[in-house]
Amino acid sequence: MTRPAVETPSGKGAADENFPVGSWLLPAALRPHVATYYAFARAIDDIADNPELSAEDKIARLSLFDTALLDASEDRPGLEKAARLRDSLAATAVPSARGSDLVAAFKQDAVKLRYADWGELLGYCRLSANPVGRYLLDLHGESPEGYASSDALCTALQVLNHLQDCQDDYRALDRVYLPEDWLRAESLDVTVLELAASPPGLRRVLDRCLDRVDVLLDEAEQLPALLRSARLAMESAVIVRLARRLAVRLRRGDPLAGRVALSRADFVLCGLKGVLGVQLQRALGRPQSARQGG
Repeated sequence: MTRPAVETPSGKGAADENFPVGSWLLPAALRPHVATYYAFARAIDDIADNPELSAEDKIARLSLFDTALLDASEDRPGLEKAARLRDSLAATAVPSARGSDLVAAFKQDAVKLRYADWGELLGYCRLSANPVGRYLLDLHGESPEGYASSDALCTALQVLNHLQDCQDDYRALDRVYLPEDWLRAESLDVTVLELAASPPGLRRVLDRCLDRVDVLLDEAEQLPALLRSARLAMESAVIVRLARRLAVRLRRGDPLAGRVALSRADFVLCGLKGVLGVQLQRALGRPQSARQGG
């Protein structure tokens, strides 16, 4: 009898992401490893976000991925992406936790639909977002000194994504990442996300999240200067600039009224400024800030 497939592909790929995934800025020899990591992350994310699966089914499928990631004897059809990542991590001496933490985050997504406060949300980001940045640092042989700034950047990116998708996440999955205590402080509950436009109270909650994102990005700006790899530094600088730009767009736009997203011009301008900023920084031997010229 044929076993059912483990994956539930959504059809999304790297081109659908807000920020670059394994772009040409990274060393060519490392890009296949980044692609393998992304394929694993995309597969387990699709399972967690599939509205047709029960929470129990999601956790069972995610557990199979985690087991295969850690143990070659558990390989089976449908888990090839876990096996490929296991081999990639072994070849590059990157800890398996960079994959297992993502599985833990998506298991949490299967059962946890609300976040009581900002601290709870940060705890989720420590599993769902921060391992991605640490993976890239480990892959490039960077010092753990960069982890704090990398974590700040990844958490900021995750929160920005949550703000963009706040209505879709609620409608499709009944999942809300906005801190419940901040909503209550405005006499609101999650049903506000059904509206066609944000009322003033929800606007204040969104801006409160963006204030915290700005603080995180202040820390993230230190990352390019901490990295030995010029290519990874340029990639990081570009992403910080893109995050700053998206935060500005989310302050000016309303994610309940329509999709708030970066434009092609944003990608081009932030890309050029990020790359040239790192090159200038390294030529002159002094740090540069993504706040300069945005």
